[in-house]
Amino acid sequence: MSGKKLIYKVMTAIVVVITFILAIHIMAHGLGLSDSLDFGAGAYYYADIPGFDRYTADDAYHTSIPRWVFILLFLIWGWLMYMLWKWIDRHDPGNKTE
Repeated sequence: MSGKKLIYKVMTAIVVVITFILAIHIMAHGLGLSDSLDFGAGAYYYADIPGFDRYTADDAYHTSIPRWVFILLFLIWGWLMYMLWKWIDRHDPGNKTE
């Protein structure tokens, strides 16, 4: 193994260990939590946020464009990103599956 690869592996290991230690520290001390919004284990669900339904209710957003157009645009965007992903995969010089 060359010296450069060894340095990169050691640096990567150090970053992983530091990240792991910081994550444990943040969780153990409850950093970033808001006392007024204590939802327990489901804190990451938007539905637990008080009054969140006002953002998702049918009358919260008014537009002249029908909802099915937004759904169709979303699906088209997903298809385009999938096609881009496949194209990148085919043209990746590191891809040895072909």
